[in-house]
Amino acid sequence: MATLLGCSPTSQGESPAAAVPSLVPLPAMLDTRDGEFGLDQDTPVFAADETAVAAAQRFAELAGRTHALPLDVTTGIDTGQRGVFFVIDASQAGESPESYALEVSPRNVRVTAGDARGLFHGATTLWQLLDAEGRLPAVRIEDAPRFGWRGLMLDSARHMQSVDEIKHLLDAMALHKLNVFHWHLTDDQGWRIEIKRYPRLTEVGGCRIPAGDAGTDPATGRARPYCGHYTQAQIREIVAYAAERHITVVPEIDMPGHAQAAVAAYPELGTVTGETAVSNEWGIHTYLFNVEEGTFEFLENVLAEVLELFPSAYMHVGGDEAVKDQWQASPRVQARMRALGVADETQLQAYFIARIERFLSGHGRRLIGWDEILEGGLPADATVMSWRGIEGGIEAARQGHDVVMSPSSDLYLDYLQTESPNEPPGRPATIPLRQVYTFEPVPEALDAVQARHVLGVQANAWTEHMRDYARVQHAIFPRLAALAETGWSPADKRDYDDFLTRLPAQLRRYRALGIAYAQTPFEVRMTAETADRDAGTAMVTLSNALGYDGIRYTTDGGDPTAESPSYEAPLALGLPAEVRARVFIGGEALADTSVQRFDGTSLLRRSDEALKMCTGALMLRLEDDGPADGDRALFNVDIFNPCWQWDGTDLDGIAAVQVRAGRIPYYFQLHRDESNRRFRTPKAAHGELEIHAGCDGELLASAPLPEHPDADGFVVLDAALPEQAGTQDLCITFTGDTRPTMWVLDEVRLVPR
Repeated sequence: MATLLGCSPTSQGESPAAAVPSLVPLPAMLDTRDGEFGLDQDTPVFAADETAVAAAQRFAELAGRTHALPLDVTTGIDTGQRGVFFVIDASQAGESPESYALEVSPRNVRVTAGDARGLFHGATTLWQLLDAEGRLPAVRIEDAPRFGWRGLMLDSARHMQSVDEIKHLLDAMALHKLNVFHWHLTDDQGWRIEIKRYPRLTEVGGCRIPAGDAGTDPATGRARPYCGHYTQAQIREIVAYAAERHITVVPEIDMPGHAQAAVAAYPELGTVTGETAVSNEWGIHTYLFNVEEGTFEFLENVLAEVLELFPSAYMHVGGDEAVKDQWQASPRVQARMRALGVADETQLQAYFIARIERFLSGHGRRLIGWDEILEGGLPADATVMSWRGIEGGIEAARQGHDVVMSPSSDLYLDYLQTESPNEPPGRPATIPLRQVYTFEPVPEALDAVQARHVLGVQANAWTEHMRDYARVQHAIFPRLAALAETGWSPADKRDYDDFLTRLPAQLRRYRALGIAYAQTPFEVRMTAETADRDAGTAMVTLSNALGYDGIRYTTDGGDPTAESPSYEAPLALGLPAEVRARVFIGGEALADTSVQRFDGTSLLRRSDEALKMCTGALMLRLEDDGPADGDRALFNVDIFNPCWQWDGTDLDGIAAVQVRAGRIPYYFQLHRDESNRRFRTPKAAHGELEIHAGCDGELLASAPLPEHPDADGFVVLDAALPEQAGTQDLCITFTGDTRPTMWVLDEVRLVPR
């Protein structure tokens, strides 16, 4: 039986026409019928007129790339021929310009819409229906999106992506029927958009010196800046490329906060004296634009050039995390507040946003900002993007403002998606696929009139920890498929379990189009639930984060296939043993082979990823600062309380605890949360490694820390234990302040007597 690219595999004895199409996002109405339509390279594809050509060409291009079908598009209609027809029909116009209808019969295929946007989406759906042999099941689809705003935000300020990478992402967005690309272009760590009137914004503001070893050229010892920006020509190219895919690019120029890069370029825009550097740290910074008339003139001049580049009706001005310390400390700002009759700094930010809103509305544009712009009052036409939960969105809708729901609790893609040790750097407070899928953008707290202010939904990819495009893709896919269905499909048709049955077909499309989706949701995790070191045995459990059946495994060193033994119950293994496993659905593997070795040494060892944080106040998965190029070690660390816990440690016959530790820069600005950091008072000159019986228990062992790690950036420390018996929760920590550098745990090993 052939593997289907667009349809779920059929059961034995079923015809291909009986298969339910595995479409993502799920259409509003899908009616399966008997029969099929087969395509080959001679099948004509007709575009009824010039407005339909782009959609017809999209279908032909996708079919050529993924099915080796070189289809020709002809402008005009020959109703006497068997073929595929794309037609703009004004009578088909519905409430949404993105709606379309699609009908496949054994004789013909017809895609119709009242607008080119809908026809484009219909072409995407038609491509998804194609199976590996170029067959289309007979169906009738009537489809339209639930929301008009279905967005993805990409942060290019912290780490940049190339023009080709952004085009690749726009292609993937079109595949998911997303229509808003929110482009975060300025922040404390970099100004990435060319403004011809102010060249220092990119000459100075576009460069930072990375923290630690990454900021030094290993060959010369000189500073090695991280620089880059998009020229106006490149921006026009990206905006045009997006428009061809019916995606609107909404730029974000952050104000009044997240302004450190701009102030570094033009210090007169800020409120502090002296030189300012573009930040190489993450977190909440204190730099704000001042409120002088010259600064507003600067911002309006910047926005004037931005408006020329981006035809979007919306301009995003940020407005988030604008801590007011610098305004409060500035005599000039305080004098300006008195002159304006502004009561406090919150009202001053409201004045600031209102000034910018008047400029934008005077140029026919609408202001949108993060939910902090609600504080102090907001112009009537301003739109709110709710990120601190949904509460800001609820309040905005009740006040009559339009809203885009984008809560960090559910739709921030820089949060890791599984608890796998193979996740890249990021925020280990996970947002798994189910959580993205089940997020409901319209809160029950809104009445019917207020609910109409919810324009839609958006996921955000902040890139502090994504220094290459592979990590961006890992963060976004496959969770973007879940977001797409939340934004497009009717609420009463969304079903997570059904989505999971359709997801393997989407993964095949990803592979066909070169989309490097995250492997971790589909990998097989292996855990030694019980082990007997003396007997040399272990019971090993296999699992998959998404709960897919179909785990196949081997213990003979060969990679598993669809015919390998099926995992049904924990494996009783004699040690040493190597287990290899993969999830197979419909005969296809969903991810690469997972490999793990179990032996006497591995049972005595834990990586930092396998340990708990003692408190978990602010845990991050951080990347080492070196080497300057290439792969770097990763560390799980709670930057408020760097303390790791190994629960239920079997200490029978254990003489010492050996810790391999690294050291990284403490590159965080936490504003008022700095006071929440906890660290133990050191006794030795450079602090010590301490092993406690539980986080607040007795000190079992310690070892002094060196002044510096070894040449490779690590140090191995041995802490002798008093004779112990039974199990104990071990707490491993380092004493001393974590600034300017912090010790982090890489691996802990129990040393037998």
